[in-house]
Amino acid sequence: AKMKKYLLYNSVEPEDLPTLKELSTLEICQVWSGMSRYIYKHLLQKKAVEIGIGTFAVVSVHASVEGGKVLPVERPVFIVNKHLRLFYSLECDEIKIPGETPAVQPDFEEIAAEIHFRHEIVQQCVEEILLCFAGALRDNKEVEFSFR
Repeated sequence: AKMKKYLLYNSVEPEDLPTLKELSTLEICQVWSGMSRYIYKHLLQKKAVEIGIGTFAVVSVHASVEGGKVLPVERPVFIVNKHLRLFYSLECDEIKIPGETPAVQPDFEEIAAEIHFRHEIVQQCVEEILLCFAGALRDNKEVEFSFR
């Protein structure tokens, strides 16, 4: 049900969204940094993090190295939600998260405490960033999300 709001029929600009309109670019970056640290911390614990439009997880892939050897390596991936893929006709590689991987939702109170923001602001800010991302998918725009 939560993911439904990311299926957009119309374009979305940051200035259409109440929280993003009020926050400075620096504040939005602080929220996103807090979010990315939260995701990173959970990936290190071998957990997947679901963020509405998709899921971050660590998967094992086989990498070819010198001498024709193949090594298993762990790689962080972002898997776009299936409904979003269908709705926006996206072509994505089929990646399966290992069945035993526990999944968590973002804990906005924890993220907010770490960056000294109110948790409502953090939650609304993240949801509005994701709406902008969905809007960019809808309009076929190039999107760059940075994670440390």
